[in-house]
Amino acid sequence: MPGVCGLPARAARPADAQPTYLPIPSWRERATLLERELAARQGARAGMLFLGDSIVEGWYQVVFDLFYAQRGAINLGIGGDTTQGLLWRLARTPLNTLRPRLVVVLIGTNNLWPSKAPEDVAYGIGEVISQIRQRSPDSRILLLGLMPRGPGPEHPLRQLQQKVNTLIARCADGVSVFYADPGALLLDAQGRLPAQIAQDFLHPSWVGYGILSGALEPTIRRLLPPAAN
Repeated sequence: MPGVCGLPARAARPADAQPTYLPIPSWRERATLLERELAARQGARAGMLFLGDSIVEGWYQVVFDLFYAQRGAINLGIGGDTTQGLLWRLARTPLNTLRPRLVVVLIGTNNLWPSKAPEDVAYGIGEVISQIRQRSPDSRILLLGLMPRGPGPEHPLRQLQQKVNTLIARCADGVSVFYADPGALLLDAQGRLPAQIAQDFLHPSWVGYGILSGALEPTIRRLLPPAAN
């Protein structure tokens, strides 16, 4: 298969890049709910879409509304989602009628375990970006680096996360796809993730979401048309 995001071409897609209906009851329930909610919009355009896993779904509502409600943002995050799960959902998301001005993507942390080759995870993320571009060519895409995992830089998942981020940064072309790594701002000077920012050393607290949203604001203002700001 052709390479994505500057990754080498491959004979076949890794599992991370193959659309999959995940065998998780809560994931299936929310996927069905979101499909119904989008269908009920009856073609109304979305200003922004947020796609991802529990880190997106769990974006504190007060913080999300403060930064994004006036921009017509829709949160399509699902806890437990993976690149392959998101690919399955994208095939059923009416991007052609939603016509989002900006799509924010944060996906892949659940692909890190059991330990995966970072190239496979990055390939899956690249396939997500490719599908969005094909299905909604007029949308801009803001790809976010995976959030820091584990208490410190020595944690194996942190090292995997950083390798994936290095690879997916290549997805950005500065025209329709852009990359940001706001999660780096959650770390202290020693590269440690404070418990008050992410108690489980992954999912941000409301303070962490405030930091993320504030860090993204200049980029989002730049990428959205003036009328959408």
